[in-house]
Amino acid sequence: MTDAVSRPTLEAVAARAGVSRATVSRVVNGGDGVRESLAGRVRAAVEELGYVPNQAARSLVTKRHDAVAVVIAEPETRVFADPFFALQLRGISKELAAHDNQLVLLLTEGRDDHARVARYLAGGHVDGALVFSLHLDDPLPALIRKAGVRTVFGGRPDWSDDGTGGAVYVDSDNRGGARTAVRHLVALGRTRIAHITGALDQTSAVDRLEGYRDVVGDAAPLLVVESDFTPAGGERAMRELLDRSPDVDAVFAANDLTALGALRVLRESGRRVPEDVAVIGFDDMLPVAEQTEPPLTTVRQDIEGMGRLMARVLLHGEDGRGDGAGPVRGTSGAGPAGAAASSVVLPTTLIRRASA
Repeated sequence: MTDAVSRPTLEAVAARAGVSRATVSRVVNGGDGVRESLAGRVRAAVEELGYVPNQAARSLVTKRHDAVAVVIAEPETRVFADPFFALQLRGISKELAAHDNQLVLLLTEGRDDHARVARYLAGGHVDGALVFSLHLDDPLPALIRKAGVRTVFGGRPDWSDDGTGGAVYVDSDNRGGARTAVRHLVALGRTRIAHITGALDQTSAVDRLEGYRDVVGDAAPLLVVESDFTPAGGERAMRELLDRSPDVDAVFAANDLTALGALRVLRESGRRVPEDVAVIGFDDMLPVAEQTEPPLTTVRQDIEGMGRLMARVLLHGEDGRGDGAGPVRGTSGAGPAGAAASSVVLPTTLIRRASA
């Protein structure tokens, strides 16, 4: 049985390498000023003894914790039911792991959780925060700014265009993607094109609604129904649409889960897809889009890639965009370690399947 007494110490590494304790400390903590021949002996001794640095002691030296908080402004029932969050977390986790950083997941159920998260971030436990799924009245951004933690947001925050927030974010071209979807429906000859929105207290839903209106205008308000990005919300909205406008011949849904709910109601009502009603979603989440009946035409955004890019921008500032994909637009803001970081908006693509 192993215990704390049997763990290799810094002194044991120093003795094995034939160097001072201070030299070992500089090498294992990434410090400069050690000749390569000595550093090589230290690294060999670390490997032979299986030495693991004490993270608390290391943080005192490096001023880093090698940990990043991921804050999702949603209750856990939503986070674990929606594959969007799993994809984004996978991207974040991969990027952090590649740089030997730990992911600390923080969820918010209510106002008490907001204060708890803010206290944790202000306590200096992490080197930065990745925050997404914000709502327009969410107090988290102000609390995080007060905590003084470097932050990258997933999705455009609602204050980012006023020139005062300095928010750095990674987003997809929600408005442009919506325009592409609706123009495709127009090209198919559809004339009664409806939109089931997402929750309009989130900028992604607002941007997709604006993209829809860019193509069809405001002439048919009865063809827009607000929903909440869930299958159940899609079902409710589709029933309302059919009651209001039984002659609807196309639906652009704010995400794939909403489209899934809409497809269920259309099938129940005897409408054929796409013959009677064409349907397009948004996200291209393969567990959903390829398993609907019929398979779903949708706007693809690289959800996992967005997660990786969020982590990259937080860790490396401007260098976080070194994947070769240029932003649609960008704004400068405060980056990590004093580096300038820029917001990035990634392109979207229409993926054509059988539903439209």
